[in-house]
Amino acid sequence: MERTEGQNRTLQIDDDDEALLGDAKGRKLDEAQDESPKKTESQHAAREKGDPPYQLGYINDKYHVGWISAIHHENVAARVFLDNEYDGPYDKSPTDSNDYTLGKIKEHNVVVAVLPAGEYGVASAAQVAANMMRTFPKIKIGLMVGIGGGAPHHKHDIRLGDVVVSVPRNRFGGVFHYNFGKSIQGKKFQETKHLNRPPSSLLAAVNGLRSQYAIGGHPLKKNIDDVLEKYPDLQEEYSRPDPGSDRLYKSDIIHTSDDDAPCAKVCSQDPSCLVPRSERPKKKEITIHYGLIASADNLLKDAHIRDKLATENDVLCFEMEAAGLMNTFPCLAIRGICDYADTHKNDEWQGYAAMTAAAYAKNLLERIRPEHVEVERNISEVLLDVQDGVHKLVDKQHEREHQHILDWLTQVNYAPLQSDLLRKRQAQTGQWLLDSTPFRDWIKAMDYLQERFRDQQNIAIAYIYFRYNVEQTVDDVLLNLLKQLAQTQGSLPSVVGELYNKHKGRQTRPCLDETRRALQFLIPLYSRVFIVIDGLDECRIPGGCRKDFLAEMINLQATCGTSVCATSRFLPDITEKFDNKSSPHFIGSKQIEIRADVEDIKKYLDGHMHRLPSVVQNSPQLQLEIKTRIAEAADGMFLLAKIYLDFLEDKLTPKAIINALDKFQRRSRGSDSYDRSQVLANAFDDAMQRVNAQSPGRRELAVQVLGWITCARRALTTLELQHALAVEINKPEFDENNLADIQDLVSVCAGLVTIDEESMAIRLVHYTLQEYLENTQDKWFRNLQAQMALKCVTYLSFSAFESGRCQCEEDLEERLRLHPFYIYAACDWGHHAREAETPYDDVEYFLRCQKKVEASIQALWFIRQRPRCTLYTFIEHRNPQTPGLHSAAYFGIYSAVWGQLVKNNMDPNSRDADNQTPMSYAAENGHVAVVKLLLDHGADANLNFKFGSESPLFNAASRGHLAIVKLLLDNGADANKDVLSRPLEYAARRGYLAIVKLLLDNGADANKDVHSKPLDHAARRGYLAIVKLLLDKGAKVDSKNEYGGTALWHAVVKGHKAVVELLLEKGANIDSKDINEQTPLMAAAAIGDASMVMFLLEKGADINTKDRNRRTSLWLASKEPDAAIVKLLLEKGAHVDPQDDDQGRTPLIWAVIRRDESLVSLLLQNGASCEMKDKDGRTPLSWAEEKGYETIIQLLKR
Repeated sequence: MERTEGQNRTLQIDDDDEALLGDAKGRKLDEAQDESPKKTESQHAAREKGDPPYQLGYINDKYHVGWISAIHHENVAARVFLDNEYDGPYDKSPTDSNDYTLGKIKEHNVVVAVLPAGEYGVASAAQVAANMMRTFPKIKIGLMVGIGGGAPHHKHDIRLGDVVVSVPRNRFGGVFHYNFGKSIQGKKFQETKHLNRPPSSLLAAVNGLRSQYAIGGHPLKKNIDDVLEKYPDLQEEYSRPDPGSDRLYKSDIIHTSDDDAPCAKVCSQDPSCLVPRSERPKKKEITIHYGLIASADNLLKDAHIRDKLATENDVLCFEMEAAGLMNTFPCLAIRGICDYADTHKNDEWQGYAAMTAAAYAKNLLERIRPEHVEVERNISEVLLDVQDGVHKLVDKQHEREHQHILDWLTQVNYAPLQSDLLRKRQAQTGQWLLDSTPFRDWIKAMDYLQERFRDQQNIAIAYIYFRYNVEQTVDDVLLNLLKQLAQTQGSLPSVVGELYNKHKGRQTRPCLDETRRALQFLIPLYSRVFIVIDGLDECRIPGGCRKDFLAEMINLQATCGTSVCATSRFLPDITEKFDNKSSPHFIGSKQIEIRADVEDIKKYLDGHMHRLPSVVQNSPQLQLEIKTRIAEAADGMFLLAKIYLDFLEDKLTPKAIINALDKFQRRSRGSDSYDRSQVLANAFDDAMQRVNAQSPGRRELAVQVLGWITCARRALTTLELQHALAVEINKPEFDENNLADIQDLVSVCAGLVTIDEESMAIRLVHYTLQEYLENTQDKWFRNLQAQMALKCVTYLSFSAFESGRCQCEEDLEERLRLHPFYIYAACDWGHHAREAETPYDDVEYFLRCQKKVEASIQALWFIRQRPRCTLYTFIEHRNPQTPGLHSAAYFGIYSAVWGQLVKNNMDPNSRDADNQTPMSYAAENGHVAVVKLLLDHGADANLNFKFGSESPLFNAASRGHLAIVKLLLDNGADANKDVLSRPLEYAARRGYLAIVKLLLDNGADANKDVHSKPLDHAARRGYLAIVKLLLDKGAKVDSKNEYGGTALWHAVVKGHKAVVELLLEKGANIDSKDINEQTPLMAAAAIGDASMVMFLLEKGADINTKDRNRRTSLWLASKEPDAAIVKLLLEKGAHVDPQDDDQGRTPLIWAVIRRDESLVSLLLQNGASCEMKDKDGRTPLSWAEEKGYETIIQLLKR
């Protein structure tokens, strides 16, 4: 069920516009009702009885029926079915924010409340009910009336416009809160929270009305027709739509368009896509169904979940509010069916569905006698603690929703790593750093800022940890920074919620520009923000983009005043950014060499002396010599001190210890130009020699442990490593008896590995050791990559996975729990096989086992797609029927692709369940040799793909694989044939200049797509060279997208002045208008870009042009407001008193409303009129007097 307020519109209007539209409809309805004689007759009748008319209209205790609506359509339907409507309420609780309509149905006094605009769900409904009971304490029965999503089933022929009434079924009270349940494989959905039943009088009336309908039929259609005849203005939106628009799609047919286009335009009309249903008799046009209504916090648009709950729990309908009421406002839920709770929209049925539900509700109340209602207890008495419960429900829901959104930003959590580092720190060391002059100077500068913002005491510290074995993109790191800053706010920042709402429905991720803007919005909410970066030299960002991360940090410091503290080795590309002479750089940066002083190292050694043999424990003199000489030899490096201490663990005599200490000091003294890295390398050599000097069994295990940690593509947990080492190549089963104890795995490595106890990751003791082992792996770990590939393939080939992919969430969770190495093996076996050039014979068995390949691909896709989808939707919608050829191509394993094509005669153009070919995967991942191999064996670079799939050319172009793009074009790929995925657009969007040029040279049409043009994307992101290239190749400079925006408009909004200048030079219309008739100048004024406003004015932009609401650039600048831009526009001749069409307000009125005294003064100095009135007849002075702004009143009266 999709909630929409009013009719679908593509116009982007501000909040004031929406409010006015709503008010207009409300006034129209009121006027229509005022014309009705019923209200007057009721008042006359009241007078004849001797009662004053206000008793019904104002006294709150007279209202016994509470009727709650969620959205505008439902509220309109409720009001038109009232017999009479009254003003009121007479007295309203000061904490009650509800909007009420009071009226009468037969002999019942009814109060109708509607949820706040844009707020849906159980918490909002519970809050409205709580407010209602405070203001109307005598409410005895409640109705929740509105629209819902139907759940058609072979037992229930539910159609659009039908009505579903919540009545108890089995152990459920009529409403089924499926958010509070759990699902167990092989069993029905189990509810873990029970909801109350509706009041007895309501349930009795439902049963009686059902019997009445069975005997004589129901009058709902006639009643609706009568209402629409009375209110003709409602007929267009609230009449029954064409029955042909009632289409029930099969559950696996998904509405694939990202926009709001109706199904009639974008979904298949093929009868094979629809569930066949016979035509209904006219008399059953509206059918009433009785049973369970499923309610949850979130909108359901998933046919698979709908069918599951309909089958297992006999659910008839889905909605979003009733569960919030049943335990706080026991009521009857009545729902008109407006869609089928799937991805296919049916907004056109919302008005009519609201009418059918309201018509039934009125019929029900007409059947209930008032005396039966009066004997019911007041709901407020039954639920004395409702408000506390509501607060808890609201807080819990908000907390859950906010955490879900924060987790959606990123799953990365630095807390375990930070906790582990704190646990391992050596107490009472490092004081020298805090006492150093550069550090104190840095703090002094920060103290100045603290003094400047002394009234704001909120300070945030965010941490970023880089580790050599953890790959992070720039996007990942900034999203994590955003998450840390957002979660320390009292409530979820609006900018984060907006990001989530924009992307979650489309299963996309925020782009770097969006994340950057969100951070720039969030950081100023704090008085000071410190960003602490650990291990910057270990930053592994694909494509060598560490400089991009540093650029982002420099930008945040420059724009938001963040304070940055980073640790790193002295690498030139890093240190230059902290050098005040380079550009760009961190402002006011200080560099401090972190060298542990002698006393710090002695404290460390003293804390670990217990690890040495008894000969040391029994000799204080020897202990002192060890501490003194190692502290000197370590030369400020804790790591070296640790390695030296580890080296002494097997020295059992004083002489052996003294000889080792002599060796350490000889190394450190060396020549004057000795290289500290060479000293470390020599220490690592010694450590590896110690490893190799162990007994054969310990030596072999140590080499395996060190090799796996070094060559693994990500950090391994202890459990993953234990299972990896226990795998016996080519054995069909896993033998638990082959597992080594984790302490043995650590002990055989001579102190070179450590375990992070919080995350249980096992790693090398330092990044320098990782570099050493990577550079010398041919010496220590010969052929290990091939062994790793074979172990992974063996693991994936176990008989435990013969069943193939999992069919439900619990199965997959259980598989991953029982097989800890499965995720790593599934995600990385192919990378090891490619790097080792593994022969096809070694992997053929696995690739020919279709079920096992599918199982591994399911795990791979799930991990790769997090957090884009939930596990449930992944299992239900993703069908990884992926042949071995596709898997081999995905990983780029040349020998395996060759074997599948030549030995097994696989079709190079075969498609998997996602409609992708092997070449699509190879192109996506940049495997040039594999793409060429596939082309040589007949792969077609120009296959026509079904809706929603991506071509090889798109995959290569959108990911920057220039060589593959050239290879595909040379082999006949048509740059214009890929209608849906648009290679040129994405290459331009991502700044791949060489690929854009190559595509254009091969005939790509820069003007092909109507709504999304390469020029727009390049201009929006400031890619000047690409903009110039596209224009030179014929891109239309003034071409508009679906919202009327041009490339110039995008460049102006993003502040890319060089691009704006180029577009104007190429003939762009400086006054081009978008769908709201706004020009680039108006956009710049609205967003507050003063330099862009000045630039456009200098280029001749029309300063007084008006948009569709007759707003000018000055009007827009004054509404925010931006005094600098207002002053600039006035100096350049802007009319000082423009009035908008909506409210008739002038810039001066807005300045008064916002209490901006300086802007009021500026406008008055430039001749602004104090006499102009808005549409409510108010002048600037009357506004100021109403709000009590004395200073502004004096300014206006001068």
